[in-house]
This record gives sequence, structure tokens and C-alpha cells, in this order.
Amino acid sequence: MIYRFRVILDTEEDIFRDIEIEQQATCEDFHNTITQSFGFDGTEMASFYISDDEWRQGEEIPLFDMSESDLPLRMMNETLLEDVLSEDQTRLIYVYDFLNLWTFFVELAEIAEPQDGVSYPNLMYVHGQIPAEAPPADFSGDEDDFDEDAPFADDDDDYDIEDYEGLDFDENWN
Repeated sequence: MIYRFRVILDTEEDIFRDIEIEQQATCEDFHNTITQSFGFDGTEMASFYISDDEWRQGEEIPLFDMSESDLPLRMMNETLLEDVLSEDQTRLIYVYDFLNLWTFFVELAEIAEPQDGVSYPNLMYVHGQIPAEAPPADFSGDEDDFDEDAPFADDDDDYDIEDYEGLDFDENWN
């Protein structure tokens, strides 16, 4: 099977790549595909993080094990995409170059049959040009929205899930 992804740079401008890759590819194969599709040389450290539907960072899958912990880590070169992603688990956060923190939101959009005559990985669509410098990371949060009893709760009364039900990821898929 083929995984179709949208990889979005965390910036105000719309900058993304639509990528197809085999589900049996390793996370390192996917890392190499992402770096090439955004024009990086691929020589910097990087990690994937399993993410939930709210884009909260979970388990790390690093390129190299730099930890001093005795706990084993899943490494990119040993971890298959199909072991990390599924129809139920569709999101990853990808961080490239820990000094500059190029941060990407990765979403599995579709699982499809491979097409004859197409070699994978396949860069399907490019939108936007990557800036010369990484967008500044904003870790400040909004103090007005902070609730100590529910740190991840969204207390915004203007939010209505029905406003977003008509939006489908496939509408923007090219």
C-alpha cells in the first residue's frame, strides 16, 4: 500500500508538500524524502514525534539516539511507517535541525493502492517556498486561555465543531 501525506511547515504562510511513499518504508526513508522535498541537505539531526488529534507531541522517533537513558528508543532506521501510522493514528510532528527548529505537521491523508509506472517515494505537489530562515518557534502560549484545572481545555466559546464539519482534508488534496 501507499501512504499519501501532506507535510506542512509550521509558518503563517501556506508551505506544504504532498508526498506518496510505501507503507513499508522506514521513518528514515520518509525523513530523507521530506528533507529533499523542502530543499534541505539532510545533514542535521531530526526526529518524528507521534501526535494526537490536537497536535500534542508524544513518543519521539529520532534519527540517532543521543539520550543518556537506559530506556530503548525506536530509531528512524528501524521503524517502519506502517508500525507508527494507521487510519486511526494519522499525525506526526517532524522537527529538522534542532538549532533552528524547522517544525512540520505531517498528516496521513490516504492509504491507496500503488499505481503502475510510478516510482516511490513520489513528490506529488509543491506549494510555497521555504523561507531562508526557520520561522520563530512560539512557546509562549496565551495566558488568558490557561486553565490550571484543565491545561489542554479549549474554553473559547466562539468555537463550534459544526463550523468545521463541512471541511474535508480531501478538498485541498491535489
